[in-house]
Amino acid sequence: MIKRRDSFLFPMPNGNEKLPTKKWLFVSLESLSGDVGWALKREGHEVRASIKRKEDADVYDGILEKIDDWKKHIEWADVIVFDDIDFGKEADELRAKGKLVIGGSLYTDRLEMDRAFGQEEMERLGMNVLPQWSFSKFDDAIEFIEKNPDRYVFKPSQFVAEEQKDLLFIGSEDDGKDLLEVLSHNKKAWGKKIASFQLQKVATGVEIGVGAFFNGNDFIYPINVNFEHKRLFPGEVGPFTGEMGTLMYWSEPNDIFKATLARMLPDLQKSGYVGYIDLNCIVNGKGIYPLEFTSRFGYPTMSIQMEGITMPIGEFFWKMVTKEAFTLKVKRGFQIGVVIAIPPFPFSDEETTRIYQDSSIIFRGFNGDLDGVHLGDVKFIDGDWHVAGDSGYVLVVTGSGTTVEQARKQTYQRVYNVILLNKFYRTDIGLRWYQDSDKLQTWGYIH
Repeated sequence: MIKRRDSFLFPMPNGNEKLPTKKWLFVSLESLSGDVGWALKREGHEVRASIKRKEDADVYDGILEKIDDWKKHIEWADVIVFDDIDFGKEADELRAKGKLVIGGSLYTDRLEMDRAFGQEEMERLGMNVLPQWSFSKFDDAIEFIEKNPDRYVFKPSQFVAEEQKDLLFIGSEDDGKDLLEVLSHNKKAWGKKIASFQLQKVATGVEIGVGAFFNGNDFIYPINVNFEHKRLFPGEVGPFTGEMGTLMYWSEPNDIFKATLARMLPDLQKSGYVGYIDLNCIVNGKGIYPLEFTSRFGYPTMSIQMEGITMPIGEFFWKMVTKEAFTLKVKRGFQIGVVIAIPPFPFSDEETTRIYQDSSIIFRGFNGDLDGVHLGDVKFIDGDWHVAGDSGYVLVVTGSGTTVEQARKQTYQRVYNVILLNKFYRTDIGLRWYQDSDKLQTWGYIH
């Protein structure tokens, strides 16, 4: 039986009796806040969201109260949540005035936005950093590879205008000739878009992320161990999308965390940062090589983490922002999240967007809480869910299990029960675990 009821939108508050109603103000450059805001609202809290991007004007209609000028609502809010980067200055200023703020700082923004600075901080703190070189001219980089043939990753650091994350290129040839071809043929076009970039030596192994929530004084345990699937198609084929799905589990501090993110503790304390911070790494039999920071909520990471967190989100966030020492309550086993998208994702195309605009989303076989369903760019109008915005990033569907196979089974059954015109998603989220876990055990990183 297909259900479309208001109880899907605002079911009864879930175990939030211990925390009185709070007012949460979300501030973002684009539509990121919906899923967390929706969870808080279902727990009985008041939520307002400010989204700068004009193309996202109808996203969260009927779900969250949206506002234009977030600064006019500062006094209204008990907690201000910056769930995007580049708000570090505002966050620092508000904390200095005594406001409770979840989100970045000038320091943590720079860790993520300036790749060279992030690498410098890793090296300063004694992490095992891969050799990397910074350039502002493509001809200089081409000459460097010709004189130093090797496998490199091309990573843009600063952009002339809007950031374009899909311009990352990972060389596959040991003498670097494939990257030389790419740079030689694209230097004119990319030179207009990219102000500076890095070449980083490639390390082969298992790509793994370690992250933790931080309350301004200390990390909140357990930590999160995650395996992202960043390319569009199964088997890591196609363009980078940011993330199409992730396998994760919660853990006591492991060797990878201790060798990397744990060393950031004093600097995070000085910065005043409150929120989630993650460090993506490559590990192999020779060592642990940190790659880049995410110093904010990740998407779809945060939605998948919510699948595994068993305490009310409002209680969790309130304890974190008030710097209370506590242990995060989480499920044992594994969580998996899968992004459900439609065209034109991961690209932009106005004509395609118009075709799918306002398409209905139907949920078959879910209970009244829509367990495992997390919001992308959607709205709730006249008792129905609809596609909103122009991105095609519609939903994140999650599941859990004591084994990876159980988590995959629950997740993909839920994915199947979402009825949406021309939906697409990766079918292999979590499958790498069977090879990756063997390697990680052999190298001594997990037990």
